[in-house]
Parts: sequence; C-alpha cells; structure tokens
Amino acid sequence: MGEPTEAAMKALAEKIGRYDASGPTKSASAQKEPTSYASYLMQGVSEVATLEFSSERKTMSTVIKGYAGRPGNQVLLKGAPERVIEKCSKIMSSKGEEVAFSADSKKKVNDKILAVASQGYRVLGIAIALDGGNMKDVTSENAKDKLADEKQYQQFEANCSFLGYVCIRDPPRPEVRGAIEECKTAGINVIMITGDAKETAVSIAKELKIIPENADIKSTCFTGAEFHEKTLKQKQDALRGSTGKVFSRVEPKHKRELVKILIEMGEIVAMTGDGVNDAPALKQAHIGVAMGITGTEVAKQASDMVLADDNFATIVKAVEEGRAIYSNMKAFIRYLISSNIGEVASIFFTAMLGIPESFNSVQLLWVNLVTDGPPATALSFNPPDSDIMKKPPRKGDDNLISNWVFFRYMVIGMYVGLATVGIFVWWYTMAETGDGHTLVSFQQLSNWSQCPEWKDFTVNNFVEGMDFSQAPCEYFTKGKVKASTLSLSVLVVIEMLNALNAISEDNSLMTMSPLVNPYLILAIISSILLHCVIVYIPFMNEIFSIYAMNQQEWIAVFAFSTPVIFIDEVLKFFGRMKNEAELKARLDADKKTQ
Repeated sequence: MGEPTEAAMKALAEKIGRYDASGPTKSASAQKEPTSYASYLMQGVSEVATLEFSSERKTMSTVIKGYAGRPGNQVLLKGAPERVIEKCSKIMSSKGEEVAFSADSKKKVNDKILAVASQGYRVLGIAIALDGGNMKDVTSENAKDKLADEKQYQQFEANCSFLGYVCIRDPPRPEVRGAIEECKTAGINVIMITGDAKETAVSIAKELKIIPENADIKSTCFTGAEFHEKTLKQKQDALRGSTGKVFSRVEPKHKRELVKILIEMGEIVAMTGDGVNDAPALKQAHIGVAMGITGTEVAKQASDMVLADDNFATIVKAVEEGRAIYSNMKAFIRYLISSNIGEVASIFFTAMLGIPESFNSVQLLWVNLVTDGPPATALSFNPPDSDIMKKPPRKGDDNLISNWVFFRYMVIGMYVGLATVGIFVWWYTMAETGDGHTLVSFQQLSNWSQCPEWKDFTVNNFVEGMDFSQAPCEYFTKGKVKASTLSLSVLVVIEMLNALNAISEDNSLMTMSPLVNPYLILAIISSILLHCVIVYIPFMNEIFSIYAMNQQEWIAVFAFSTPVIFIDEVLKFFGRMKNEAELKARLDADKKTQ
C-alpha cells in the first residue's frame, strides 16, 4: 500500500541491492529476499524530518541520520529532474565519489532525461547530501521550528549531490484510449493536465490520441508557466477548437485559471483531481470529479462526484448514462404531451365540424389515468440510443422543448385528433361493419342537432336493447356508442404505437427494435388488455358507454392508427438530418478557430 511512486522506487531499490565499489550486491539475501534485505539496509537509520512535496517546488526531501554508519544528518531528495539538478552542485561518480556537477554534465544529463521522457516515462531526479547539506543542524526536537517556514525549503534543499534519475512507466488503462475517442465523437473536448514533464505528457497524449501524431506542439501543448504568461485573448485562442490540449508542469493556480477561462468562454467544465490543492479548481468547475481511491478527503468534499474506481472511462460511461436519462425524460414528456395534444385536438375538431362528441369525460379519464400509465412508466427503462454518444452536446441554456420538438408534438397530436375524429365520421358515413347500422351523409352528421326537423329520417335498430323507431334522432346521442368505441380504441392503439415511437428520439424502429425495452412491450400489452376489459365485459360497457367490437372494426382501428408510425419515422429522418447538420457546423466552426 502507500503512494504508487514510493512503492515503485522502493521496489527498484530492493531489486538493485546496495551499491559498493565492486558493483551491486549479489548476495542470496539481496536476490531472494529483497524486502528483507531492504529492511536490513535501513537498520540504524532514523528519520529526523520530512519536507513534503509541493507543486511550487516540485520536490520533496527527507532528513535522516545513521545512513551507512555515517555521523550526523543526511538528506535524500527527489522530484522533477530539472528542479533536482538545480539544487545539486555535485554529482556522484561511478566510483561513489562526489565530483563537481559542471554545466556540461548537467546538459548531458538533461538531454538523456528528455530522451526517456519523450518515450512516455515519468522521470524523477534523485540526489543526496551525505553531509546533511543545509540541514546539518536539524534535529527531531527543533525540526518543527526550523522547518516551519516553507518559503525556506528551497534553501534547505540546496548543495546536494546528484545520484541519477528514475524512469517510471505509468501505462494508461487499456479502456482509456477508447473512452477518449468516444468523447471526441460525442463532441466533448478532452484536456490533459499533469504535473509531469512536457515531453512525457506529449508522449502519453499521443498514445491516448488526445492529440494526433502530427500535432503542432506549440499550439496544443503548454507548460503551466507558458500558458500563464499569455494574454487573455491568447489563452482563449489556445483553448478553442476540438483538438485536445495538453498542459504539463501545472500548479494548482494554473488549474483554477484554466477552469475560469473555460467557464468564461461558455463551456461546461468537468474537472478531475485528487489532492488538497485541487480542491479550489474542483469547486470552481461545473462538475468536480474527485478520485475515490487516491483522492484526499478535502478533494472529495469539494467535488460534486467521486469516482469510485479512479478510471477515466467511468466518467465517459457516466456521461452516456446522463444523456440516456435526459433522453428518457424527453421520451416520457414527448409521449404524454403528444397524446394529450391529440385528445385536445380531437375535442377541437369535433367542435369545429359540429359532430357529436367522440368521447365522454369518463372515457378520457380512463385513458389518461389507467391506459397511458404503464407505457409512460416503462419509457424510463429505455436503453441509450445507439448514437447517443455521436450527438453534439446540448448547451446549458437549451430548452427542454425546442421549436423542432414542439413541432413534432403538434404533428403527432394533430394526427391523433384527426384519426379519432376520422374513424367516428367514417363509421357514420361510410363504414360497412356488418352490424346493419344506418349510414348518413357528412352534412347530416355535422348538422345532427337539426335532426328533429328532418322528414322521413329512420334508423335501423343495430344495437341490442336500443330502439330508434320512436326517436331516430337518438342515433346521434345514445346511438353513437359504437362510433365512440371506435374513437376510443383508435386513441388507445395510436397512443400505444406512439409509445413505440418514443423508444428513440431520432433512430428508426428498423434500427432500434422495440424489443430493446421488454418492459414497454409488457406495458403496451397490459394497456391493450385493460382496454379489452372495458370493451368486452358487459357491466364495464355500461360504465364507459361503449360496445363490444367485431373483427372488421378492429381492422378499421388499426388502419386508422398505424400511420402514426410512418409519420414519426419521417419526422425522425429529418431529426437525424438536423443533428448531422449541427454536428458538421460545429466541426467546421472548430476547424476555423484552430
């Protein structure tokens, strides 16, 4: 357990063994029991004080005593190679002797460090002050007072001897590269922020495809200091475009600055972090994401979300899940609103045409409270659209119901109204359903209130228990029971088909089968069965003022209902075209800003 860097360096020391003039120790204890041997090496060594790592110094050091039997204090130093080299006036030779660390030697060491850093290795410089350097007089008793001022740490860590550098490989998780590609497809820009050297950061970024192999390093990769020195306009220009950006040797203040500028540019910013110093940037971002395993409690408290597995790919999955939830919410709303618009449209068309009312209040309450309930609930179980991560991200101020979405509501709603009224008119004027009911002209139907003035108007007795011989005008009131049943059945069936349409906002039912949501299929079957209960159970007929339907009437119901699928398929096609045009416009705009 412990910090990964510390564990890696400890393992390295155990593998190497202890150096002496004749070479690394080859004893059996060193090779077969490295952990025990490492403990043996530290016998008699005690820790006096620790100068913790800071992002400003980019180094940490430990004051010890008793190393290799030497008297007094010794200082062990590690950190960013360039910072460690700055603090070294000597270098340890291959013979274990301290010699002057000349400018030429420093250049050679730096060149080698840059070479391995460009291969994606994280490089740490290590140094030692065998004589205690500037911390000779530090003891465990006075350490708290002498080392209280962190501003003096730079001075305390000077006059060391450079031992060498350690290359550590932090391989990205296999799934991260795919997650970054998915982010790009989804219109999400990924910015890599690290404390590593620029060369290491660039190598890892290319490996993960955050930046392309042929990327212009000057315009896509910056150190924190380089970025900080730019003007505000230069910073904004550097952050624009869909190409990923890389920031290395970043300090907490640089992170806060990046978040602030991105927010001012109108971007929605999600920021990851694990340290205490990351807390301000996590708090400042729209979404602060703390690491659950390596993150500090301060970072977790400052964040909006804690990543349990410290895996970047999990963030992408969370984005997909969030989009799916939002999409399902829209599907739920789209289904209910378009259905309700249809009911209102039906009442409107009925009044406009002057025909008898298609529904009564009890029927509408049944449809809204019972029949519509199961499908609306089941829509919340819709799986994500197959292209949900290929759509451009919505803006923070986007309306839930856009003009295009409202237009779709109206088109579907108008058809629902036309279909329910249409089958009502069809039954009175053209239907041959085998029940022997009397056909009337549309003019007669729309002027049914004038029926008492009609001469020689007679109606066949087509419903058991109803006699129209004495009051033929009741054909448009009590006698509308079958026409009303057909209208109600069309409303129920068309709303079930509309629920199928709501499985995906823009994908065709040919590409996203209704079977992807078995709960919806079960809900639709349940709603149809509930409708059949009130149609075919006699005492329910009386409550809802409807009549049992025959096969021909069911065929008519489906003939009037199924066009809603084809209408919505056309609307989905134009929706896909609209999304593609928006994505293309976004990419073109990004290219112009690069």
